[in-house]
Amino acid sequence: MRVLIDTNILISAAYSKGSVPYRAFVKAVEPPCQGIICEQSVEELRRVYNRKFPEKIRAFEHFILAAVAVAELAPVPASAYAKEESIRDPDDRPILRAAIKANADILLTGDNDFLESGISHPKIMKAADFLKLVW
Repeated sequence: MRVLIDTNILISAAYSKGSVPYRAFVKAVEPPCQGIICEQSVEELRRVYNRKFPEKIRAFEHFILAAVAVAELAPVPASAYAKEESIRDPDDRPILRAAIKANADILLTGDNDFLESGISHPKIMKAADFLKLVW
């Protein structure tokens, strides 16, 4: 099961160990899953942490180093896919592109632009729903 972990899940996981997003992150990077992180998400994480949580930069750096050690880092393809038009926020579309290119089965997110898109593959799931899955 290949799981692309969206930026908002990573931000929450890095900020709050033990939270639902953190537990979903851990599940996504442990067998039988293969966690995937989009290169764009790593850069966005740095910007968010520098702006919103400057006092937590050191903890963030530890988290992101561990995350890329256990997850596949996926590039964002330059070419658009037709189904990405159903994502309202154009800034989110590269994440979907990376998920498709990486053959993700699940896109793990809390972003309503993804959740309300109607896209069926990859399956778009909230952290709490992902945690309920049994292998």
